[in-house]
Amino acid sequence: MKRLTWIVLLIGCLINIQAQRTDKKDYVTIVMQPKHDDWTYKLNEKVELKVEVVKHYCPIKDVEVSYEWGPELGKALLKQTIHLKKESAIVTLPGAKEPGFHTFTASVNIDGKEYTNYINLAFEPDRIEPTTQMPKDFHSFWKDAIEGVRNLPFETLMTLQPQLCTPHADVYHVRFQNTRKGQYIYGMLAIPKGEGPFPAVLKVPGAGVRPYAGETKFFPQAGVITLEIGIHGIPVNMEQPLYDNLRYNALADYNTSHNDDRDRYYYKRVYLGCVRAVDWLCTLPQVDTTRLAVYGGSQGGALSIVTAALHEKITCLSANYPALCEIAGFYHGRAGGWPKIFKDKEEVALAEKVRVSEYYDVVNFARCVRVPGFYLWGYNDQVCCPTSVYSAYNVITAPKERYLFLDGAHWMHSQHREQQAMWLIDHLTKGK
Repeated sequence: MKRLTWIVLLIGCLINIQAQRTDKKDYVTIVMQPKHDDWTYKLNEKVELKVEVVKHYCPIKDVEVSYEWGPELGKALLKQTIHLKKESAIVTLPGAKEPGFHTFTASVNIDGKEYTNYINLAFEPDRIEPTTQMPKDFHSFWKDAIEGVRNLPFETLMTLQPQLCTPHADVYHVRFQNTRKGQYIYGMLAIPKGEGPFPAVLKVPGAGVRPYAGETKFFPQAGVITLEIGIHGIPVNMEQPLYDNLRYNALADYNTSHNDDRDRYYYKRVYLGCVRAVDWLCTLPQVDTTRLAVYGGSQGGALSIVTAALHEKITCLSANYPALCEIAGFYHGRAGGWPKIFKDKEEVALAEKVRVSEYYDVVNFARCVRVPGFYLWGYNDQVCCPTSVYSAYNVITAPKERYLFLDGAHWMHSQHREQQAMWLIDHLTKGK
């Protein structure tokens, strides 16, 4: 038993190292230190960066560094090479003319191997405005879609998962019907032990295809029910090879499936499924329907904002580096959010796809959010780039808090996860 415990702990450590870029150290690191410690500049303000190349924690002298500078995820405006005769050098860069982000990418060749690093710097990001327009029938489209599925029976199936239960919670693999007969949502439900009713939080997933074990670390101990769902209509407690097979085959391009038809686009069923998940939670006698939250990261960050905008019962949300913001950003000549489509101006049915994207762009749902939210993202995220995230965040008029971890790419530190959980728990249990 002890050996098994150590194996589990080792696997957990390896998974964490793989998921957190900051835990993996290169043999050589290019360190870039901006003059402003908040990485934020005024328009047209020149940028000064201290650049050094570090090996064994010590700066390397007499080395050449090549660099590029230009708009985030765009073409470089400047390409140069500098010779670091001393331990470091100051690079001066032109500022930006419009609100947004610029990227400094540097590379160096040491012993025949190239090392690269980058930093994203902000220029008045609170003034970033989205290019996404809201269709005139946006509200009626989603109102009709929700009304069209709310009368469907849930056909609930709950199966206790003894191996996942904890001293604080009972965990169930659950199934309930989504948008049409025979089409289901699957998830893991963790119900705190003790007397309810309890507040509840819906955890929505990031992109990809994978199993889920349920969220039992923070919320059940605080007396909060959690429902963690998948979006693909398949059980979430199967063996990993099944999900790998789907990920690289049938579900390989799900995020753009039928994106030329607003009624058939893959995310219509997904967005409605999140609404159905909240509706289903409200049927459980253990749930206090006056205290409901939603949270997630990346695709899950997008779904958190969408769910809060569409469901009247949600009382607060938290979203980490939300995807699907400014979907058509590249079409309009600037950085777009994940899944980074519309770069090819010759793409078939491009204009119609851009039009359809407006019904699914998180920017338009952000405009509709009316409950408090806690938002987290990093400046160095090149998956859900900060230009796209700010485009959504800046249009939110509801009470909002943000936490910026500047060097963060597409991940969170463990303390950020704890901070997020504590914020949600505080809002769900406040005054009770």
